[in-house]
Amino acid sequence: MYHDIKNRPELVVRKIPFAFSECFKAIWNPSKPEWSHMVNGASLTMPYLEPFLIRTVRETIKLIKIDQLKADAKGFMAQEGQHFINHQRYNDLLKANGYQCLQNVEDQMKQEFTAMQSKDLQWRLAYTAGFETMTVGMTEWLINDRKYLFGGADPLVASFILWHMVEETEHKNVAFDLYQYLYPEGYFRRLYGLFKGSTHIAILSRRGYKTMLEQDGKWNTISSRLRLYAMVTRFCFKAMPAVFKAALPDYHPSKVKDPSWVAKYVETYTHLEQGKIPLLDTSDPEIAPRFNPST
Repeated sequence: MYHDIKNRPELVVRKIPFAFSECFKAIWNPSKPEWSHMVNGASLTMPYLEPFLIRTVRETIKLIKIDQLKADAKGFMAQEGQHFINHQRYNDLLKANGYQCLQNVEDQMKQEFTAMQSKDLQWRLAYTAGFETMTVGMTEWLINDRKYLFGGADPLVASFILWHMVEETEHKNVAFDLYQYLYPEGYFRRLYGLFKGSTHIAILSRRGYKTMLEQDGKWNTISSRLRLYAMVTRFCFKAMPAVFKAALPDYHPSKVKDPSWVAKYVETYTHLEQGKIPLLDTSDPEIAPRFNPST
């Protein structure tokens, strides 16, 4: 059943034009090239995934009778719109800096999401809720493990990725609530969407990072493959338990406690001068949300 949460704060749409340098390095964490490309591969999916999510949620609005849920849906679409705009800019720079080979990967993604658009609304909304649920575990991992994953990394890329994760936390209830509102008896379809949404994006991301590692001449080297498998294993142990918890019939994303860093980020952002780009200090051992005010 739909879990109505009263007096939820309005979702904030942060229009941050992350100004990636044209000469930025695709391996944005020098000590972790495989991890850098894992994130790059995930970024490739966003300009195809997130418009799909937006179109699906937009289709539900005419069916919703609850004002709060309508407002949540509109906030969700606005935040996701900002996400894929920035990811598209980032992905274009990847291709412009030696990875034109990614165009074929993107073409495949476009075809897959175009085909998925013909699925019925319940299937698409179950997929949407499933993917958004998976990001709960992903956010927990990226934030709680941020010292290991982002320490010493390009501060702009680290800030970009963690900004995205903060906003995923803010709207984590929306797609799930929409599904429960429209399909209160659709548990098994929701369960399918949970695993479909999670595994599909993992497969698409792998195509991207495999292509980039091949371009770098690392894919067939034992040392690189071992580092990659170690990071994938780390992801599975730290992020995937959230997916299995979400499979329980009484699950709701609001029951998952957000990392305290999220609230610190949001509070710091509210005091940031308008028009500035929030840059985390990745040389800080805690990578605390004290932003470098420079644009």
